[in-house]
Amino acid sequence: MAAGRESYLVIRADGDTRMGTGHVMRCLALGQAWQDEGGKVALVMAPAAPALESRVQSEGMEVSRLAAVPGSLEDARQTVQLAQQCEALWIVADGYQFGFEYQRLIKASGQRLLVIDDHGHAGRYCADLVLNQNLHAHPDLYGHKELGTSLLLGPRYVLLRREFLAWRAWSREIPPRAAGILVTLGGGDPDNVTRKVLQALNRADLEPLEATVIVGGANPHLEELSNEISKFRHSVRLSRDVSNMPELMARADAAITAGGTTCWEMAFMGLPGLVVILADNQRPVAEKLAELGAAVNLGWHADLSVDRINRAAVSLVTDAAQRAQLSRTGRRLVDGDGVARVLMRLKGFRVRLRPVGSDDAPWLWEWVNDPVVRESALTNHYISWEEHIAWFQRKLSDPHCFHFMALDEADTPVGQVRFDRVEEEAEVDVSIVRDKRGQHLGSFLIDLGTKKMFTLTDIKKVIAYIKPGNVTSIKAFGKAGYQNQGKKTVRGRRVLHLTRFKAG
Repeated sequence: MAAGRESYLVIRADGDTRMGTGHVMRCLALGQAWQDEGGKVALVMAPAAPALESRVQSEGMEVSRLAAVPGSLEDARQTVQLAQQCEALWIVADGYQFGFEYQRLIKASGQRLLVIDDHGHAGRYCADLVLNQNLHAHPDLYGHKELGTSLLLGPRYVLLRREFLAWRAWSREIPPRAAGILVTLGGGDPDNVTRKVLQALNRADLEPLEATVIVGGANPHLEELSNEISKFRHSVRLSRDVSNMPELMARADAAITAGGTTCWEMAFMGLPGLVVILADNQRPVAEKLAELGAAVNLGWHADLSVDRINRAAVSLVTDAAQRAQLSRTGRRLVDGDGVARVLMRLKGFRVRLRPVGSDDAPWLWEWVNDPVVRESALTNHYISWEEHIAWFQRKLSDPHCFHFMALDEADTPVGQVRFDRVEEEAEVDVSIVRDKRGQHLGSFLIDLGTKKMFTLTDIKKVIAYIKPGNVTSIKAFGKAGYQNQGKKTVRGRRVLHLTRFKAG
C-alpha cells in the first residue's frame, strides 16, 4: 500500500464461497464514489479470493492481505497499521466478524470508522457511523450504540456501483409475457441452489424462454451447472464474474435471485423477481421486500421443491400486471443516491451534487427569477415559463452542459451549479436559494462543482464572468480558488473575468 498525501479510504471486507461476495461488492460502490472525488482506495482482505481481488484491482484500487484471523484484534491492529501508513481518512468495515472490541481498537487508534451492518450483529457499536441499508433497519437494533455513533438507516443509503447509476434515467417496458429470465444466486452459492432453479425452469412450459445464469468467482459448482445446462430445452447462457450486470438486468424481463445485495440492484433497475433465501441474514430482506410488494419471497432454499419454483416462475412470467407492480415498487425504494448520501457524511460535505433532471424545471425557474439572481445576471429581464422550458430542454439534451442540483442532508435542493463546456474550458453559473445565503455555502458549492468537473472531464480551466459590483460573488469565487484576470467585455457588458485551472 503506497503512502502519501492522497485522500485514502481503507476498506476491510472479505468474500468467499460460504459468505459470498456481497460485502466486497457493496464496498466497491463506495470505493468508486471515493475515487470519483479524486481519492485513493485500498481493500484489505484476510482469506484469499483471487476473482474478487482481480475485480477490485480492475477498478484501480489497491488490495492488501492480512495474516490474521478475520475479526480478531490482530486483524484490527494490522488494518490500523495499513491505514496509518497511507494516512487514511476513514476505515470501512463490512462483515459480521467485526464486533464491538474490533471497533473499539480501531477507534482507540484515532481512526474514523464506518461499519456496514445488516442486523445489529455486534450488539454494541462505537464506530463513528453505522450503515444499514435494509428495509428492516431500525434504531432499536442499535440501542447499545455509544453517544458518538451516528446511524444511516434504510434503502435511501443503498450502495450502488457506478455502472448502475448510468441507468438512472432508463425506463423499463413490461411485456405481456416475460421471455428473458435472469438467474443470479450470489457470488458463492455453496448449496448449488442455481442447479435447482435451472431444473425448475427446464420443466416450465414456456416458449420462448431465454435464461441468463450469472455465477460468481467463488462458485464451486461450475461443472455441475454446465452438465445441467447441457440438458436444458430452452436457450440458456452461463456467465461468470460479469462486469455488465446492469445491462443484463435491463435486457431481462424477470429474475430469480438470492436475498442479498442484488435485490437492491434489481429494485433500482425495476426488474421484477422471485427471491430465494440462502442465508439467515437474508430472511428479513426477502420478507420485507415481499411485504411492500417489491419482490416475491419464495422462502428458505432447502424447503423449496423444484415444482414450487417452477410454479412461481410460470406465474411471474405470465402475469404482466404483477411484474409491473413489482417493478414500480422497486424503483420507488431505491433512487440511486445512496452512495452520494454516505459519501457526503464521510467527507463532511455541507451539500452533495446530483445531475439535474426533468423534474427540476420548476425549482430552477423560481430561482432564476429571484430578484438578486436577476440583478447579478448579465441579462436582467424576467424569464417566462415558456422561455425557461425551451432553454431547459436544450440544456438537458446538450452533451456539453453539466448541470447539478445541490442538496442538503435532508435532500432539500439549496442551489444549483452549471458548467457549459467549450473545448478545454467551461463557464460556470451558480446560485443559492434565498434562505441559505450568507452562510458561505456559495464558495463551497463552487469549489465542489469545479472539482467534480475536473474529475469527470478533461477540461483544463473553468471561467466565471461576474459584474464588478457583485462583491458577494467575487468573494465566493475567490475563496473557491478562482483568480481575477481583469475586466472583459462579455455579451455586451464589462465584467470581471475569473479563472481556476486544473491542478497539475
